[in-house]
Amino acid sequence: MMHGRLRLAALIVLAAGSALSAGQSPPASGQTPTFKVQVDYVDVDVLVTDEEGRFVRDLTQEDFQVFEDGKPQTITNFSVVDIPIERADRPLFAPGPIEPDVSTNAQAFEGRVYVLILDDLHTDALRSQRVKIAARQFIERNLGANDLMAIVYTGGRSDAGQEFTGNKRLLLAAVERFVGRKVMSATLARNEEYFRQSGLSGVVQDPFESERGFNAQSSLKTLKSVAEWFGSVRGRRKTILFMSEGIDYDLLDVIRRYDVPGNVAPMILEDIRETIAATSRSNVSIYAIDPRGLTSLGDDVIGVAGWADANPITPSPDDPEPSSGPVTTSRGIGFRSLQSELRMTQDSLRALADETNGFAVVNANDFTNAFERIVRDNSSYYVLAYYPPTAKRDGRFHKIDVRVSRPGLTVRARRGYVAPKGNPPAPRASNNDGASPIVVEALNSPLQVSGLTMRVFAVPFKGTPPNASVLLGVELDGRDLALTEKSRVELSYFAIDAGGKVRAGRTDRLTMNLRPESKARVERAGFRLLNRLNLPAGRYQLRVAAHDEAGGAVGAVSYDLEVPDFAKLPFGISGLALTSMMGSAAMTARPDEQLKDVLPAPPVALRTFPQRDEIALFAEIYDRPGSSPHTVDIVATVRSDEGTILFKHEDERSSAELQGKSGGYGYTARIPMSGLAPGWYVLTVEANSRLGQSASRQVEFEVTPSVR
Repeated sequence: MMHGRLRLAALIVLAAGSALSAGQSPPASGQTPTFKVQVDYVDVDVLVTDEEGRFVRDLTQEDFQVFEDGKPQTITNFSVVDIPIERADRPLFAPGPIEPDVSTNAQAFEGRVYVLILDDLHTDALRSQRVKIAARQFIERNLGANDLMAIVYTGGRSDAGQEFTGNKRLLLAAVERFVGRKVMSATLARNEEYFRQSGLSGVVQDPFESERGFNAQSSLKTLKSVAEWFGSVRGRRKTILFMSEGIDYDLLDVIRRYDVPGNVAPMILEDIRETIAATSRSNVSIYAIDPRGLTSLGDDVIGVAGWADANPITPSPDDPEPSSGPVTTSRGIGFRSLQSELRMTQDSLRALADETNGFAVVNANDFTNAFERIVRDNSSYYVLAYYPPTAKRDGRFHKIDVRVSRPGLTVRARRGYVAPKGNPPAPRASNNDGASPIVVEALNSPLQVSGLTMRVFAVPFKGTPPNASVLLGVELDGRDLALTEKSRVELSYFAIDAGGKVRAGRTDRLTMNLRPESKARVERAGFRLLNRLNLPAGRYQLRVAAHDEAGGAVGAVSYDLEVPDFAKLPFGISGLALTSMMGSAAMTARPDEQLKDVLPAPPVALRTFPQRDEIALFAEIYDRPGSSPHTVDIVATVRSDEGTILFKHEDERSSAELQGKSGGYGYTARIPMSGLAPGWYVLTVEANSRLGQSASRQVEFEVTPSVR
């Protein structure tokens, strides 16, 4: 008989393979495969290595052959992807990078794309810290400044996850919210059941079998959903990092007790089939990481040792190596049962990874080499694309075979794909009433969309409780606009809160009926639109998209926003609103009424200023004076990369200004660029109450030589 590992892997492959065949903006070094929107082309990312495991970079399109179902296909598009690993720059005086307060799509996205799935349903609570350590290691050491990652929990905690971002602080915060929720080991559960009922004869049933099956289905459905959602990302390698102790439901039980009421193994096998089908269809690879590391079963062994010594396990005649299922031994309790459980869970990770062109990391205490290999797999590869020989939506599995003409090379590529089945899905509904399909698609894109250059900033101010008033600014590059007579620009945005709920959406259509001098101004400096969003305190991701209806250019940007609870903070500061003489050259379609009296021009998204420019800033400091009159010191500084203070503006405010009510001090300052040499600087506004409270904000900006 096959050993447990081979049997389980074979079962998963059989379940996936038989069911699948039942009906039988890429990185700078390459070009994105481009096809007509209505055609479902097939893209294949290919890893080619030499005998020493090094990526082979000098292959051409002529060196590749692609076969679908044994028939050669014409490679229509070809690119080699070689993504550098970028490290975030930080000022020398700062412990870490300064988080940008402006998002832009001025540069096409050129990084790796990961979704980290934290399987809380299959991680023991006592081993939660191991998951956090492993996840933190990857984020801190292996996630490049040019990469994006999203974090998803299998247990349905949408408020604990994180939308796609490159912000390591937000990713690490999502990891810190992790708590394992795995039910007790089946062996230990049967052990407790045995003693609870004062010694049972015969088989001891797993009291958590139903919950175990439900959790297995939930984790597999999460993998499937992420893979399907990933399908909209084309022309690049897509990776799921699956941190899990593995599926702990005995899938072999489906053979033994297929007709037993309540047996959910058939449904789990169907979920496995659908998960692998979704990854193949979306060209997604799963890298499974077992956070348990090299384990000797430790405390679990102690938990059953006393019982096992007094009650030796007797294998069933047809099962010399028992699994953890309830009928594999006389009672299913003992060290060998624990070993079989461990083997079963690890095999589930191996099978999921092997079937999706990834690999599993099990029995390893040091993840350094594995994480580096994952990064290598996602940094250097080829992308081949071809039109499928048939456009039928028949749900059939189509085998893909990629070969190279050069001998001695190893080729890794997706094994095939499952064609869609049935009618094409209806267009996704808009999150904003009235948004066009092309804008909806851009808003829902996991990655930024380049084409219509945008810069987005958001400045939270204290509003009317329980909401804050967030100033949203969007600037469009006039060079990307057609600006024909009566042309229109559609601009749409919405906010997604930590629980995935859409808030504060809006769609505007601006008719660009400009006089010649205004048209020239927009072409030269662009234009901006300002809006106010009323949002309660919390974490948000702003999605902003624009479409030039005349020229067809589309752009989309995501912005990570954290809104403080200003009403409850004893002391706080708003965001920083900046403007400048040069930035004010852009036309503003809708000015902000609340700032027009405190800033000389509308707020701008520019963070690069020539030496002849001058910055004006505005912030509000929020204070709760209480019963003790006091003074608040406010200072704005500009520091060089080395930390030298090159500009300082100080102000002193009295709590008497607030007349005993909770409120804010408006603070303004002007900073001439003429005294700063070209280079990068950090602007800090810090407020200190003499009652011992403080708050601050920082913005990094660049000074460039003035051009005469």
